[in-house]
Amino acid sequence: MFEGEKTLLFWAGLIILSLASLVLFSVFWGFLHYAPSVSRINLISNNFPIIVGGIVFILIGLYMMKSGIKKTQPQTVQT
Repeated sequence: MFEGEKTLLFWAGLIILSLASLVLFSVFWGFLHYAPSVSRINLISNNFPIIVGGIVFILIGLYMMKSGIKKTQPQTVQT
């Protein structure tokens, strides 16, 4: 999927993707941890901007990774 020369844009997208995934994981971990004491609707409404922002940054990171690949020319065999 990501075959070719990786540029700086690819690595920046990978870092953004990793950080956004970490934020979403921590939000969902909080849902599991605090679910018995607080209503889930209250948790979702309080964390809605974080969830949407995490999803948007995951998409941005994937796009940056996709556009940060330089296609290499296939090696041709000359006879």
